[in-house]
Amino acid sequence: MTIREFQKAIEAQYFKKDSSRGLGGTFLWFSEEIGELAEALRHGTDAEKRSEFADVLAWLSTLANMSGVDLEAAALEKYGKGCPRCLGTPCRCEEK
Repeated sequence: MTIREFQKAIEAQYFKKDSSRGLGGTFLWFSEEIGELAEALRHGTDAEKRSEFADVLAWLSTLANMSGVDLEAAALEKYGKGCPRCLGTPCRCEEK
């Protein structure tokens, strides 16, 4: 499944419900999922990590759908030619 296909599947499943909640409320749910991912990364099992990564991706897709953003196109535009700053793969930018 491509990123675009996943985003469309999430839209088909949840767009009506998520749209009624609004962008602000949906962003709060997304933020909560990021917190759950942080906890899983610290103390979770592999299964819990996979589940939380999937949840974060689903909520990110929902926010993109609500904002009219194609995640796959956006990712390719920004990162498709390497690092956005140095264009290197791997990145050759110095840490600040």
